[in-house]
Amino acid sequence: MLSTLSEKKMHVVRWGVFLAWCLLIVSLFYDPVSAVLTQPENDWSWLADPTLAVATDPAQCVSAQGYCVSLKPYAIGTRVFWGMVVPSAIFVVLVFGHEFWRRICPLYFFSQLPRALGMKPLLNIERNTWLQNNHFYVQFVLFFLGITARILLINSVRSAVGVFFILTLLSAAGVVALYGGRSWCHYVCPFGMVQTVFTGPRGLLDSQAHQAAPYSLTQSMCRSVDSQQQEQSACISCKSACMDIDSERAYWEQLRKPGRRLVQYGYLGLVIGYFCYYALYAGNFDYYFSGVWSHESRTVAALIDPGFYVLGPLNAIPKLIAAPLTLAAFAAASCWLCTRFERHYRGYLKKKQSLAATELSLHRMFSVCTFLAFNIFFIYGGRPEINHWPVAAQFGFQALIAIVSSLWLYRTWGRSQRQYQKESLADKLRRQLKKLPVNVAELLGNRPLEQLSPEELDILAQILPQVTAVSETPAYSHQSLPRTVLKRRPPDTTLRKTTLPSTQIRQR
Repeated sequence: MLSTLSEKKMHVVRWGVFLAWCLLIVSLFYDPVSAVLTQPENDWSWLADPTLAVATDPAQCVSAQGYCVSLKPYAIGTRVFWGMVVPSAIFVVLVFGHEFWRRICPLYFFSQLPRALGMKPLLNIERNTWLQNNHFYVQFVLFFLGITARILLINSVRSAVGVFFILTLLSAAGVVALYGGRSWCHYVCPFGMVQTVFTGPRGLLDSQAHQAAPYSLTQSMCRSVDSQQQEQSACISCKSACMDIDSERAYWEQLRKPGRRLVQYGYLGLVIGYFCYYALYAGNFDYYFSGVWSHESRTVAALIDPGFYVLGPLNAIPKLIAAPLTLAAFAAASCWLCTRFERHYRGYLKKKQSLAATELSLHRMFSVCTFLAFNIFFIYGGRPEINHWPVAAQFGFQALIAIVSSLWLYRTWGRSQRQYQKESLADKLRRQLKKLPVNVAELLGNRPLEQLSPEELDILAQILPQVTAVSETPAYSHQSLPRTVLKRRPPDTTLRKTTLPSTQIRQR
């Protein structure tokens, strides 16, 4: 969707988003102003928090483990980031595609600081084969640690959130200084893993790079502007099958990569476990839906509270240990269940004589997991803010989530690597078919090649070279060649290797 917007314009947008994030980080350390916006008596403020007015009333307060959560007017930084920015990013990735997010991501923007300073990569990423082969495990572990830290500390301790953001920025720039390109985004960034989950083969409104003109700048690929103000590729080949050049190609080539199942199935479990733990810890769901976890005052002291409060306190396990145990258990259970469903579905496809049962079972199970994770996330994610909306707006938003996720699943379900390859070759096949000494349009009832689907072009590409060989014999001419020849001749399965060009993906 944003692939055609100029780099110059996007650079301005990235500066704006990055400066807004810098302002947020500064506010986490010093913000004497925004607390007034949360005071419950300020009806003019859409951030006014009614839970503050009843914080000391045992009959109406938000409780956790049987006590009223201590509350007071608070700075809005953590509430805005966790309650608004993070859900918005998830929505953007699935609906507008990774190319939208990657071109505006402030973390990516800062990670390119070494390149902006003219620094050359210190190491060659191609020599780090372990990271290339196992980066999904690395990203999953970092994501697991991140959401565990959210529950324990960085949801509400503003200085801890600020330090976390600064360290993340420095880590991103450090990885790019080592390996260059978008090595941080591809191999380390935890949100890069989330993008993989929610994008799938393509976002709902993603552009289709494999159908773009040859040698064009596609999707969110690295770009630079030369002295004539012309955009050109700045790719240094930091990753083969790059998601920023052709996301669908990267999807199919990484479908069976080590850690891919863990990322897809484990993420679904982490989403469920993350939201469920608030109820397991507090003993009720009001604790999460009220949003008090983003600004409660005793977060540090609560680390040694009982980790579970279901049917009364269980003092044996503190919250510090209970939170990661819960997340790990949900992730493991999700991986086990989804793997079993995948195995049964693969057996079903094999009985149907599917030639790509393993690929289809993986792809469709991944798609279902993405659909479920997206809808479950928005049942809870951002809900403390959405609950302040009028009831009609709340139902409208949830309907929007259901509609866009269903449309995404509908468009994704029928995709296959074979379909992708046919579409990638369509333009090349048209050019090759026009070179044959056969009036193809006449054989097709005067239908031009431009109106043929990729499937029809694929069939013609297998058959017409044989027809051409027949038409060149003395007994025939292509003007009088009967159409039934097309049906009588078996397809040449070796044609793609000998006559027509192999799949060419538009990478520079």
